[in-house]
Amino acid sequence: MSIFRITRRAIALDPLRRAVRDPAAGAVVVFLGTTRSENAGRRVIRLEYEAFASMAIAEMRRLAEQATRRWGLRRVAMAHRIGRVPVGEASVAIVVSAGHRAEAFAACHWLIDRLKEIVPIWKREHFHGGQVWIGAQQGRPAPARRAARHRQKPRTR
Repeated sequence: MSIFRITRRAIALDPLRRAVRDPAAGAVVVFLGTTRSENAGRRVIRLEYEAFASMAIAEMRRLAEQATRRWGLRRVAMAHRIGRVPVGEASVAIVVSAGHRAEAFAACHWLIDRLKEIVPIWKREHFHGGQVWIGAQQGRPAPARRAARHRQKPRTR
């Protein structure tokens, strides 16, 4: 059983760990991404996430399938929080099981990197003195701009 979840609630790690149990697994690796108190020299107050949930879950599944083929994983579970995430709380969890630790660590590392690159989840950082969409600077449009672009009618010749 695999779990792929977008949630407004705090991420519960135990159900994710249970979902990847497998008698053939010799390793279970957990990545838990948390809101840190400082970024780029600014004191962070909180993060706020938005997602295109159905597409995000589909992309998480696709990434899990790719990682499973590449590293021979037994199971994968992923959860990402949306809404406000205070400092110290988890915003993302990835749990994988594999026959051996090297494959489990490599797959988990690859999964979080790819999730941040391609899954349609956007992060807004609130800090003392302002806020900024993280990732929008690297060519990923912030949700409001992206939504406006998709509402435009296509041009006809």
